[in-house]
Amino acid sequence: MVLANLLEIKPGVTAVIGGGGKTSLLLRLGQELSVRHTVLLCTTTKIYPFPGLPCARSREELERLRQQHRLLCGGTPLENGKLTAPECSMAELAEKFDYVLVEADGSAQRPLKAHAPHEPVIPSETQQTICVVGASGFGRPIAEAAHRPERYAALAGITVQADATVETEAAVLRAEGLHEKIYVNQVETLSELADAKALAALLHTPLVAGSLQRGEYFPCSF
Repeated sequence: MVLANLLEIKPGVTAVIGGGGKTSLLLRLGQELSVRHTVLLCTTTKIYPFPGLPCARSREELERLRQQHRLLCGGTPLENGKLTAPECSMAELAEKFDYVLVEADGSAQRPLKAHAPHEPVIPSETQQTICVVGASGFGRPIAEAAHRPERYAALAGITVQADATVETEAAVLRAEGLHEKIYVNQVETLSELADAKALAALLHTPLVAGSLQRGEYFPCSF
């Protein structure tokens, strides 16, 4: 199955937020969409360049590389080797590329995430926002499974020592209300697929579950 179709990725700007797997999701969607379209992968925060992809680090490089490649990443270089937002505005980028996929927050490689007041940094031009949930966080203490665990626990109404569950994740997603779509990553067992289906039921919204590592995806309805 084509993940971009399952998530109904629209032309223009798509923001990706949440927990573990955002960067891998951007790359997978970019690979799928660039078969027929031009795609830029970028950020509004900080990311490392995507290995193996041409990378535009200036407005001039962006103009040159977009004439040569259907898929590239872009951003303004930082001293630590990461990229921040490109020099061009999101409106400009949306005119230059069929699809602009934006990583709009960080999660410190934790599978689950709650957002501080200044997060996420979602461009005003965004057509849809996809929240990534890492299934490996369920059953683990919030203190180790969630980025910003105190915020996560407060939104879920429990302590940071409690385990993260499908119910706590549903409570956090409802309280934040930041997404249009949900992608549950790291789903590699029937138990993890059952958790994804339970999350869809609790939120009364369809979502897509799967494993980016395996390339397997499952639409989950409620």
